[in-house]
Amino acid sequence: MANPLRKTMVYLGLADEEYDDAVPTAPAAPVAAAAPSTNRGAPVTPLRRPVATRHTAPSGMNEILTVHPRQYRDAQTIAESFREGVPVIMNLSQMTEPDARRLIDFASGLSQGLYGKIERVTNKVFLLSPEHVAVSGEQAEVDSDVEAGFFG
Repeated sequence: MANPLRKTMVYLGLADEEYDDAVPTAPAAPVAAAAPSTNRGAPVTPLRRPVATRHTAPSGMNEILTVHPRQYRDAQTIAESFREGVPVIMNLSQMTEPDARRLIDFASGLSQGLYGKIERVTNKVFLLSPEHVAVSGEQAEVDSDVEAGFFG
């Protein structure tokens, strides 16, 4: 029992003292070589990870939601509409700057998670567009990603 880890395990009661630390000289048989009839354990059911499902595009876009949030808790309304595939325009002019930054961070994560896009329209107005909505217009510079300085 020269292994300090083994001594600690025995001291804590996690291992027996009679355990032989000798390394076996014969190589162990590969697991694949074991016969199916020697299955001693319960059958294992493989877990399937949920596949990210993208929402199908509605037959026709019939609404755009405009939100004038005053507090961060208004983010729930934005999220519910955006999840349903409704484009959302956020006017953050009535919010304090720290809450507006939090809401923009939330909206960025929301749009990224649902394969959408967030674009700045003006200094404090942002457009969240779902995956199936194409936004076109005049842009002097391509600003598809929201920059770090939102209000500068």
